[in-house]
Amino acid sequence: MNIIDRNFYALTDELKSLTRQQIFKNIKSSFDKISEQTKLSLEDYFNRFNYWGKLDLNSQNYEQLMNKAASFSDHIKDYEWLYNKLKDYRSKKLLFAILNNWYKYDFITLSSSHESNFPHYFDIDLINSCDNEVFVDLGVYNGDTIIDFIRTYGKNSYKTIYGYEITKEVFEKAKNRLSYYNNIILKNKAILDEEKIVYLSENESDSSANSIGKNGDKTISSTTLDNDIKEKVTIIKMDIKGSEQKALLGCKKHIINDHPKLLLSVYHNNEDIWKIPKMIEEICPGYNFYLRSHGGSIYPTEITLIAIYDDLKL
Repeated sequence: MNIIDRNFYALTDELKSLTRQQIFKNIKSSFDKISEQTKLSLEDYFNRFNYWGKLDLNSQNYEQLMNKAASFSDHIKDYEWLYNKLKDYRSKKLLFAILNNWYKYDFITLSSSHESNFPHYFDIDLINSCDNEVFVDLGVYNGDTIIDFIRTYGKNSYKTIYGYEITKEVFEKAKNRLSYYNNIILKNKAILDEEKIVYLSENESDSSANSIGKNGDKTISSTTLDNDIKEKVTIIKMDIKGSEQKALLGCKKHIINDHPKLLLSVYHNNEDIWKIPKMIEEICPGYNFYLRSHGGSIYPTEITLIAIYDDLKL
């Protein structure tokens, strides 16, 4: 057992011994000790990107903190399950860093878990080469991930790249930016768990945070990866602002039959980080799980779950 193991289990043992209200009081006590500037920064961030709950210091609305307390109280065994499933030290350290940041506003461990050696999503230690790939990018935005993929593995590394983007304006930018490359198919569609018309929820602060909502002025058609792509898929990346669970359900056949590498954002709500690995395990047992961070040091963002099927189980 190493120091991260000891720290992780000491944290989870403490959390299991407390009620939800006691956990909230401890989180609030830790929050009160950070600087006013950091409090205001967090307040602004949580309210601009409403993934985790509101934080309003003037009205003493601590919904975001209460949601974290509820997550600890209801799902501490799920976090332990994930910790035991993670396949390397870097992943385990990151999961501890995330939970300790939520509970104690530990910025140091979170900062030290940041990845700087590799591009976002493409960890060469885990995916060291690519050849004849069929790569699917959900949430293509301006094409940055596709360009990172090509720069990391080369122009001859793929057979086809599919990209899906819900925001028309950035979709057009991606089309222009990627027009120099061959065999890239871009679609202005949402990928979910069924085919239907859905609402586009626009974020006033940043179009990259646009998502699928329950209402709105704009609509877009959705489909599933299982219905839309018939060839074998080898890599799937998702950064679709909280719709990852539904998209996973819509590509179950590809996961079961093709065993693609999965590069999935798991930070857009309070449950994806443990629930998405459990969904993958239920859909297709045999995947190995890793966590990587390319976000900041104040609050855990840009957290990626990398799931790679163990070919020895074939």
